Amino acid sequence: MGYIVALNRRTKLQVILFEKTGAIAVDIPKLIPALVVLLLFAALHNLSAQTPATPATGSPAWAQPGSASHTQVAPPAEFHKPSRNFDAPIGVFQGQSDIGGALVPGSASFEAATGQYTINSAGYNIWYTRDEFRYLWKKMSGDVSLAADIAFPDPKGYGDRKAVLIIRQDLDDDSKEAIVALHGLGMIHLAQRAEKGVRIRDMEYRIGGRGRPGGDSPDSLVNVMAKRIGIEKRGDSFALFVSLEGEPMHQFGPPIQLNIDGPFYVGIGFCSHLPDKSDTAVLSNVILENSAGAVR
Repeated sequence: MGYIVALNRRTKLQVILFEKTGAIAVDIPKLIPALVVLLLFAALHNLSAQTPATPATGSPAWAQPGSASHTQVAPPAEFHKPSRNFDAPIGVFQGQSDIGGALVPGSASFEAATGQYTINSAGYNIWYTRDEFRYLWKKMSGDVSLAADIAFPDPKGYGDRKAVLIIRQDLDDDSKEAIVALHGLGMIHLAQRAEKGVRIRDMEYRIGGRGRPGGDSPDSLVNVMAKRIGIEKRGDSFALFVSLEGEPMHQFGPPIQLNIDGPFYVGIGFCSHLPDKSDTAVLSNVILENSAGAVR
């Protein structure tokens, strides 16, 4: 059935109802309750027609990477989602969080015999003005040394997925933070969100070598995946440490300067870089010390 609200020749307001058998004119005084429902339906229908459609996955287009039609961009201004925080100690960490409330809940496990933390997480990114990732954390103050070996069990995961070591001011999705990360294709970065809600800025390192396994020829440049990364907080100075092939950890590039008030959150995390698809990272041989100079 369809309808039109109209004035007839006697200037009487009527609703014209269209049915399969024809049209029927009904005076408003006899149809006030039905008219209210019809007008409300029309308003809602018009509103939904003006609202951009959300993909069937439930994730907005701006969060989708890696296709001709969806190039991930920064989230809209003031877009935030609450984190899901759990009082669930794991290994050396006091608690866990799904920072930014990714569409697919994360999970984590710890094997004491091997010292391995397995982190499963979706999440569109750890970047821009807000983050989505699974985070295992400990509240600390003062200087900090944190390091871990990193592996990605699925070789076909998204290339920009990130395993991270992060020191954050709080558990909100837009927290002030210092990050070191290993990406799925091998890029390493030292980054910071200098204030709550501002965009990340960083120093990036892409490492490759020739004459290595995996190249099409001895002259092919092959990505080198670091075996181990670390972060050191010394006062307001945060530095990146790397071991490419098992050699002693050494500092990469200059440190960043950032003031984070104690107590703050220190921990490890992972993001699949896909808003609605979970992936896995394994972090092992984790060193967490409440002092500088202990990255190893």
